[in-house]
Amino acid sequence: MKILKVFDQAELVLVDLEVNLGKKIQSSPTLCIKMDGKIIPLHSAHDGRPILMNMENAIDFPD
Repeated sequence: MKILKVFDQAELVLVDLEVNLGKKIQSSPTLCIKMDGKIIPLHSAHDGRPILMNMENAIDFPD
C-alpha cells in the first residue's frame, strides 16, 4: 500500500444518519468525514457496509 495524500482539513465525526428505505425511515450512528462544509459517510446507515469516501455521497452541513 502507498499513501497518496493526507487530508489535513478533514475531521472524523460520528453522526446519527437517517435514511429512507421505501416507506420505512431508519437511522443509525454512522462514521463520517467532515470536510469543506460537507459530511461524507464512510459506511452505509442501513446495513453498515463500508463505502468509499466519495464527494458524490457528500451531504451539505452548514457549520
